Amino acid sequence: MILEQVYDVPIGVRLLEKVSCLRNLSDLWKLRWHKFNVLLLTFLSYASYHMARKPTSVVKSVLHQNCTNVAAPPDLNITGIEDSWCSWSPFDGDDADTLLGALDSAFLFSYAFGMYLMGSLGERVNVRYFLSIGMMLSGLFGFLFGLAYWTDIHSLAYFIIVQVLAGLFQSTGWPGCVAAVGNWFGKSKRGLIMGIWRSHHSIGNIAGSLIAGAFVEYSWGLSFAVPAVIIFSLGLLLFVFLVPDPRAVGCPVPNHSAEPKLSPPKIVIQEAGGDSSSLDSTSIKSDGQSDKSIHKNSDADDDKAISFWRAVRIPGVIEYSFSLFFTKLINYTFLYWLPKYLKDSSETLGSQDAAELSTLFDIGGIFGGILAGLLSDLTGMSAFTCAAYFILTIPSLFLYREFGDVSAGLNTFLLFLVGFLANGPYALITTAVSADLGTHPELKGSTRALATVTAIIDGTGSIGAAVGPLIAGALSSLENGWDYVFYALMVASAMGLLLLTRLMINEAKAKFGKKKPPQNEHNLSTNSIKSEH
Repeated sequence: MILEQVYDVPIGVRLLEKVSCLRNLSDLWKLRWHKFNVLLLTFLSYASYHMARKPTSVVKSVLHQNCTNVAAPPDLNITGIEDSWCSWSPFDGDDADTLLGALDSAFLFSYAFGMYLMGSLGERVNVRYFLSIGMMLSGLFGFLFGLAYWTDIHSLAYFIIVQVLAGLFQSTGWPGCVAAVGNWFGKSKRGLIMGIWRSHHSIGNIAGSLIAGAFVEYSWGLSFAVPAVIIFSLGLLLFVFLVPDPRAVGCPVPNHSAEPKLSPPKIVIQEAGGDSSSLDSTSIKSDGQSDKSIHKNSDADDDKAISFWRAVRIPGVIEYSFSLFFTKLINYTFLYWLPKYLKDSSETLGSQDAAELSTLFDIGGIFGGILAGLLSDLTGMSAFTCAAYFILTIPSLFLYREFGDVSAGLNTFLLFLVGFLANGPYALITTAVSADLGTHPELKGSTRALATVTAIIDGTGSIGAAVGPLIAGALSSLENGWDYVFYALMVASAMGLLLLTRLMINEAKAKFGKKKPPQNEHNLSTNSIKSEH
């Protein structure tokens, strides 16, 4: 089979090669520059996705609030509505928490559905277009939510529709970002690299909390509009500069197996006259073409997409998917309800103060995610690393609920600790584990399976993300309801731990057993590609 593929080089990169010293860099420094570029752009991309979804949790405290201590305008008659006159209809009634929970669920169930759909689509289209369009449309629907403030919209249907569409286009982010990064980085040290890179989740949440909190008390429409403009602008930046495939700029495709380390395969070139010669795969021209015809066996095609069912059958995908279901249930309950919980639990915190204090959860999450990646790299035992975090999360949740209100210092420490522990499995499963499974030997080098595997794992997790805030909204409205919310989160952490049991047993056998698993089981050679080891 003769393959000729033209790789799309963004206009910004083409201009940089013409006007800067980039074209004069050695192959090694060129590779490093492009890797840094991809990490930075995808970091900013997904940080902006999280930043754009954060305002909902911050604005809840003003959409529905206790108005008895708020001074009413002198010309407003508030007789009979003293405690709700300043809330935003339709969130001004006794069912406000339920309606706010429905807003979260509309977004998150749509997001979960979109993950399965967009993951399959993402591996079949250009990732640069995929991410750029997704970011710009996410910005559009975020802006439309904030527009309700200035146009005095009070229709629940309007908010639900905007949330559904926002969730759908937000689901473009994760499959696209992981696929782009996975194309540039091999498995070696992936846990640490992606643990650091994965902090974009927490950085985005922090930025979203601070930006939304800055406007929430006097113009909550800006809490949505400003993040919307930022993610839209970054979408344009990605379109101009993101290179999702190393072959587009003449860089080698990384080795996706940690062991053994293989030299670049040599590709047999068949001349028109029948003579043959060979060259390293790293010497293919930057435009992705060659003056010669490259013969490959179609089964070894790196760009071949895989089916949903084939991806599900990869060992570990199901267990990690449902484990992520429970860890995202925990994290998204905090993401969407923590500012309101902090404000309801304190008589002195305002909406902006609660938003700023909630960032401690995400700051802890940054360090927790980096440590999880490092531990996974050092031990080679991702399931055990996740399990340790799940175990320690349970007592941390109990301690925060029981003693978080004792003092400001203790609240700060415990909130940081909960974020540190709760984000560990979330960070590891959605990055290093997803990428490793997406380049599993059974896929025979189908690196584009990354988008599908990532979508399955994160899509299943996103169902948990939708369920968590919905449960929190229903339980928190009960007497002592926040106690029930924290008990539910502890149970979720225990379930996430139990689902990893089989994988932990397999890891222990592989690590401590007498027989080492066979290495490099997949056949790298094909009829027309010959590798020298």
